[in-house]
Amino acid sequence: MKRKSMLWLFAMILVLSAFLAACGGGGSDDASDSDSGESKDGEKATEEQAGEPQQGGTLTYALDAVPEGLYNWAFYGIATDAEIIELFDESLIEYDENLEPIPHIATWETEDNQHFTFKFKEGVKWHNGEELTVNDWVFALETLADPDYDGTRYTNVQTVQGAPEYRDGKADSISGLNVIDDYTIEITFDEPRVNNLVNLWSYPMPEKAFEGIPVAEMSASDVVRTKPVGLGPFKVENIVPGESVELVKNEDYWNGDVNLDKIIVRIIDNTATVGALQNGDVDMIAIQPVSGPEVEKLDNVEIVTAPGLSYYYVGFKLGKYDADKREIVEEVPKYQDVNLRKAMAHAINREEWIDAFFFGYGKPVNKPVPSAHWIAADDSEVEVYDYDPEKAKELLDEAGYVDKDGDGFREDPNGEKFEVKFSHYATGNPTFESRAKALTQYWEEVGLKSKLEMVEVNLYYDMVEKDDSSIETFFGGWGTGTDPDPSGLWKADEIWNYPRYNNPESDALLEKALSVEEVGDDKEKRKQIYAEWQKKVTEDVPMIFIAELDEIYAKSDKVGGFELDVSGHNSPAEWYLNE
Repeated sequence: MKRKSMLWLFAMILVLSAFLAACGGGGSDDASDSDSGESKDGEKATEEQAGEPQQGGTLTYALDAVPEGLYNWAFYGIATDAEIIELFDESLIEYDENLEPIPHIATWETEDNQHFTFKFKEGVKWHNGEELTVNDWVFALETLADPDYDGTRYTNVQTVQGAPEYRDGKADSISGLNVIDDYTIEITFDEPRVNNLVNLWSYPMPEKAFEGIPVAEMSASDVVRTKPVGLGPFKVENIVPGESVELVKNEDYWNGDVNLDKIIVRIIDNTATVGALQNGDVDMIAIQPVSGPEVEKLDNVEIVTAPGLSYYYVGFKLGKYDADKREIVEEVPKYQDVNLRKAMAHAINREEWIDAFFFGYGKPVNKPVPSAHWIAADDSEVEVYDYDPEKAKELLDEAGYVDKDGDGFREDPNGEKFEVKFSHYATGNPTFESRAKALTQYWEEVGLKSKLEMVEVNLYYDMVEKDDSSIETFFGGWGTGTDPDPSGLWKADEIWNYPRYNNPESDALLEKALSVEEVGDDKEKRKQIYAEWQKKVTEDVPMIFIAELDEIYAKSDKVGGFELDVSGHNSPAEWYLNE
């Protein structure tokens, strides 16, 4: 029984990059281990201990980064919050190991990929005792489309017929939502698309719990911050901000037995991970690659890995975006020369960088789709920028970036001083500045004077999204979800297109890949269109694709029932302790 819907991974914005390592974020390890679904030490990533699951006990689940404290799918912003939410709340739809949607709380039917009929299971209860109905889903979709909604998930409702009119205040309801009865709803989209189902927001919200709270105040409310209500196998009992979250067994869980009595989520310093696992203070944690080699030595702990769906990149600010107009309104000139961008890509020794900072839990990525995803193009189909400093120098020479004053660094084609200003987020992790400096050193080795700026992590996100003029090149990370459509990260009218990449040919290919007329249900044809798109993006180099990582969990050998694959981990209802 898969628990994680993976829509949260797609929704994960730049904040993912700050916690990507901490959450074991994406990509694949090389060759046999990740491709076969095995961990570093040869154990199956979908491990399950022999014998019947034991009942009872308290599992200690650790996080090595402090949550922001937004414990609702509609409002969370960082991966640590998502790790907690997935312990107590569930989606209507789940995804299998092939990233195909499967029914969970709801089933669906459609004949044209525009009109869908959904049927809910009856008797499913929220943690506050209220029964789940389709009205809770309508409430969630209307919240996301409300003009006062301060979250980032409107993109997952905007294609429902009438959602834009509702958001603009021109309608009192979303016309595409037609409630038949408490358990049946018809949803009509503005047009047929092959991804309408998987792009649709599939997390209802407990309407009764939010009663009387204006949308503008929801993210700050107790229902989100301190007393969240979900549908999952565990209920939130107590939250100590910045320290712990206590969850207790949901005796009314709709989907079978729950083995554990409690899960205690503890926040620990990332430097304490190995000791906490060794001493038995922690039963499970998604670890950073830097901890992997030491954790591997522990007799009482197993490392479990699976290919992830995320990647790191270096982005170039090519323009500025007007969020109200939803368009790129200005071109930033400094990095418009594609040969400059290609040279900076060839200058980076990605293999060396990944080995130095990720300890064998990653590999270079050459395209804007992680290798584990079914739409990923083969490297032979895209432009690959292998480490080649001499090629980098040739490209810079051809583009007019030459050292004219003999100081060892290149001036721009106008003879003016040129400096690569590179920004990276700053957290408590000491390796972040080291890995960022390593990238600037690669550029300096080919004659590009470089300056690193470390920016406080929360301020960083805001500066990147708002195209602050001090952000010129920047480090980031993206998670790709079950919906392979990358439009939300790449089209010119999308706010999460942080480089402000503006290429009509790219946009046209993304639209073509969603056209029912073009691809119908032909996955191979759709994949080929995405391969064309990946080739186009890699030719244009709006960002340098750096690394993709494994998802990495460390768990005590007392923990049974834990499974992990590319779609995420299984339901915590299935976990148990052998004591």
